[in-house]
Amino acid sequence: MSSGNSAATRSEVERSIAAVWRLESAKIIAVLARMLRDVGLAEELAQDALLAALEHWPVDGLPDKPAAWLMTTAKHRALDRLRAEAMQARKHEELGQDMLARGDAVVPDFVDGLDAARADDIGDDLLRLIFTACHPLLSRDARVALTLRLLGGLSTEDIARGFLANEATIAQRIVRAKRTLQAAQVPFEVPQAQERQQRLASVLEVIYLIFNEGYTATAGADWMRPALCDEALRLGRVLAALMPDEAEVLGLVALMEIQASRSAARLDARGEPVLLLAQDRGRWDHLLIRRGLTALAQAQQQARARGESLGPYALQAAIAACHARAPRAEDTDWLAILALYDALAELQPSPVVELNRAVALSMASGPGLGPAAALAIVDELAAEPALQRYPWLASVRGDLLARLGRASEAAAAFELAADLSRNEAEARLMRQRAAQLKA
Repeated sequence: MSSGNSAATRSEVERSIAAVWRLESAKIIAVLARMLRDVGLAEELAQDALLAALEHWPVDGLPDKPAAWLMTTAKHRALDRLRAEAMQARKHEELGQDMLARGDAVVPDFVDGLDAARADDIGDDLLRLIFTACHPLLSRDARVALTLRLLGGLSTEDIARGFLANEATIAQRIVRAKRTLQAAQVPFEVPQAQERQQRLASVLEVIYLIFNEGYTATAGADWMRPALCDEALRLGRVLAALMPDEAEVLGLVALMEIQASRSAARLDARGEPVLLLAQDRGRWDHLLIRRGLTALAQAQQQARARGESLGPYALQAAIAACHARAPRAEDTDWLAILALYDALAELQPSPVVELNRAVALSMASGPGLGPAAALAIVDELAAEPALQRYPWLASVRGDLLARLGRASEAAAAFELAADLSRNEAEARLMRQRAAQLKA
């Protein structure tokens, strides 16, 4: 233990534990799942390690290597479970041998759960965990919810918010998904070519949602969770290396690279959020932009080679590319972005896509365009049940009202956005915008 850590208060230690857990939980669960072949049990034993940390660290102080402590403790829990199962299996085997010696029928049929992981073409426990959680035995929503829980370290409440769904519904999906995988004894592996293709859409969606949670956290004190963005990017790059001919894999990687390029500019010197049009583009990471534009060009090439249109991730990457190519905010090609959102809305219609399309429409110039036309769309979207408590609907409405000179209405909309948001930085930003309009 570090000698200086003993003076830390219990609350400080618990905050440290929470921070380490957010960063390391997915890796711990993935390693245990490979050992145990049971993602539900892996999460349970990982949680046991977390509880051990909550019990010991406030008393003993923070270990020098907190992540290693959690991983080692979790592995010990898993090994204890495997030893207990092996001992039970040996007892059954001895009983079977006694039955055979007496001429009785031998009933037990054993599965060797202690073998090393089956060989496959990706040596990455986290990616194995994604493909396991995205097994076709599960519904689409269950696959995404389970993987976000296991890999994103998100609470059930945060996942429900991301889905714009009821928390109890999400909790039930996760419990049922783990039970289904356990009952079917789904192998912990990356599937081979044909089955891998069947699971790809869910895998991409999971990586996308993990990245989004890192890019703009749904809850908590921080505007961003960079470790989640980094993890999603890493998983996306590994997947692209495995499936280089898949346009949508490349499209998702392109989207994440370009979005991640803005990270440094999304916070000011005080750590407060800075929205896209106000960002210092000189702080954008141009290496990541180049990587993203290259991946987008490859996705477009793959789609053309197959005679296919761009998929939703590649379309979103093309939208991000329009922003990345503009030296200044006022140079943005909003008509091109609007056309891309039109294509995305046709391919993958949703209230959130329509809200983003309204933003593009508000920024474009021409007949039937601009903030007044966009406000009419946003006001219609306010009746959508899925957006009733969506803070960005109120925020967009506030921005449109402000641009139309309706300051008091805009301030009220920003205050509503702040009340709806569970992200502290996001809520502060909305209240600041409201205060500026009232000044």
